[in-house]
Amino acid sequence: MAKKSKKQQSGGTPATVALTSAGVEHTVHSYDHDPSHPSYGEEAAEAMGVSPGRVFKTLVAEVDGALTVAVVPVSGSLDLKALASAVGGKRAAMADPALAERTTGYVRGGISPLGQRKRLPTVLDASAEDHATICVSAGRRGLEVELAPKALAELTSAVLAPIARA
Repeated sequence: MAKKSKKQQSGGTPATVALTSAGVEHTVHSYDHDPSHPSYGEEAAEAMGVSPGRVFKTLVAEVDGALTVAVVPVSGSLDLKALASAVGGKRAAMADPALAERTTGYVRGGISPLGQRKRLPTVLDASAEDHATICVSAGRRGLEVELAPKALAELTSAVLAPIARA
C-alpha cells in the first residue's frame, strides 16, 4: 500500500500525482536536503539508509540532438555511448542543465523520470532489475519515491539497457 504524506494527499509533485493516478504502489521518502552535499543521489541514499545501488539518478542527455532521459544508479555514472546505442542513436552528450529543467519542469537535483512536463524517451539501467524496489527522485530535492523497477519502466515506457558504468 502506498504511504502518502500530507503534501502528496493535497496534490504532491507531478511525479507523485502520476504514480497515484496510475494506481502504482509506491512509498514516498522525505529528508532534509543539505545544499552543501556534493552529490544529490548519494545524499538521498545516506539519508534513507539505502544502498547507493538501489538509488537511481535521472539524467537528461541529447542523443543525436533529441533529449533523452537516462536513469542510472547513483553509485555509478552514465555511459553515453551505451545510452545512444540503447535508443538507436550514434552520439550522446549531456544536455544543457537549463534546457533539461525547462523541458522536464523540474530543477537539477530533483528531476524525476515521472510526471515530466514533456514526455521524453527514457532508458533505465538494466541493473534496476536486480532489486525488488528502487528509489528515484519524486520531483524535488529531499523527496524520493520507492517503487518496483518494472512499474517505473511501464510508466515511462522505458527501454532497459546496460547504460551505467561502475
